[in-house]
Amino acid sequence: MDRVERTRWICEQAGWLGFDLCGVTSAAEPGQSPELARLPEWLRAGYAGEMDYLHDERRTDPGRALEGAKSVIMVALNYNADRPHSTDAGVYDSADGAPHGWISRYAWGDDYHKVLWAKLNALVAAMKAEWREPFGVDARADSGPVLERVAAKYAGLGWQAKNTCLINQELGSWMFLGTILTTLDLAPTVAEGDGPAPDLCGNCTLCLDACPTQAFVEPYVLDARRCISYLTLELHGSIPEEFREQMGHALIGCDICQDVCPWNRKAPVTKLAQFQPRTVEVTVATETEPAVMTELVAPELEWIASLTPTEFSRIFTRSAVKRTKWRGLVRNACVALGNSKLERGSAAHARVTALLGKLSASDEPLIAEHAQWALSRLQ
Repeated sequence: MDRVERTRWICEQAGWLGFDLCGVTSAAEPGQSPELARLPEWLRAGYAGEMDYLHDERRTDPGRALEGAKSVIMVALNYNADRPHSTDAGVYDSADGAPHGWISRYAWGDDYHKVLWAKLNALVAAMKAEWREPFGVDARADSGPVLERVAAKYAGLGWQAKNTCLINQELGSWMFLGTILTTLDLAPTVAEGDGPAPDLCGNCTLCLDACPTQAFVEPYVLDARRCISYLTLELHGSIPEEFREQMGHALIGCDICQDVCPWNRKAPVTKLAQFQPRTVEVTVATETEPAVMTELVAPELEWIASLTPTEFSRIFTRSAVKRTKWRGLVRNACVALGNSKLERGSAAHARVTALLGKLSASDEPLIAEHAQWALSRLQ
């Protein structure tokens, strides 16, 4: 096969394995992009917060991540489940007045790292079976030093939007990206001289305007330190008080800038069972009582805040939620409870204030601090 035929073969294999998109770019092209040229300035401004891994110098040159890399294969999986958006009316309502929180869409199903990793390994195995000559390969499922969205842009998978997400004209932005670096010399899927996909955001600023914490310094520039996804996941210590009220119902991540995006209004629904919302046990079945089940879309905050470390491990095994760890999830639930605006004198208010009072005395200082803050807002 020549390099064009090899690229075509890889993308066909990717489709058979269930990937929704596949593209190839030269390993040199992302490193020469204006996006990466602006990265040092972005890092110097402190916008990465505590995400020290973003300072890895290999991000500016895929060749440093894999010696002799010539090509980058980018694949995407649609994870858009057929459920309400975080911005939809009534999504947090409960018949008994119990407050509910929001788990980001990407964490509803099985851990996407593992789903992507299995498919990437299958694609690599198919490549090695097809071409017997030795070649280097490094497959990563959102875990390597390559800036996936930049490489995906130059592989023709979409454009980088004003909210910094990658948008595909057909799929919208609900996509997981996987990367395969290889020493194989493959033909780019974007013809030389054509350039990457055009930016179709136009004059729209819905994503920027909707951000509760105003995390966008300007279009295409995110200050992660203000981003709710960062605050709920990447920040392991105390959440700055200036952002707590704006976090609203957030438990894990934030979908607001994507939920309001016009390109996601008609985004197709994923067919993968692994990305459908998981149904988990709130209580374990006994000899006399069946297990109580719930779906991980907008769970009850009281349940989340009451979890023990053991229950957290049991419920969120094989789930991306486990990244926040038990104390981080309970911390986030306390903030969301503090934002619940429960009516004084209601049964829900009595339950929640009692729970927060108990958590205020927690041996975990992080939980105690955020529970005390939440309690002060409800008393």
